[in-house]
Amino acid sequence: MIIQAAAAFLGTVAFAVLFGVPRQYYGLCGITGCLGWITYLVLGNLGCGIVPAALFATILVNLLSRYFAVQARCPVTVFLICGIFPLVPGSGIYWTVYYVVMEQYSDALASGTAALKAAIAIVLGIVVVSELPKRAKH
Repeated sequence: MIIQAAAAFLGTVAFAVLFGVPRQYYGLCGITGCLGWITYLVLGNLGCGIVPAALFATILVNLLSRYFAVQARCPVTVFLICGIFPLVPGSGIYWTVYYVVMEQYSDALASGTAALKAAIAIVLGIVVVSELPKRAKH
């Protein structure tokens, strides 16, 4: 798990470099992605399932992004987009396309469905945290 956490940190920082994030925010971006991935791994290892693990990891990433944005006085998207990077179901999409090309349609359907569920969980995690403060004001 330590190796995966370190890889998530480095991958998030590398994405921050590609995304054009200012250097002073690289560490916070890495922490955001790393903690989100650790949350995903822990919940997955507890038997929580891919969708709830992705949902709760995204909620944590979004909350951390909001906190770091206030502390660093920069937009939330600087941390949110980078922090979500490790959670994106890229391998699921890859395997879906692979199975389609290899004409293994039942495997493609299973892989594609799992990737789509994880992507929807990520979107819901972002929406839930983004909408809560707006609702509290009214």
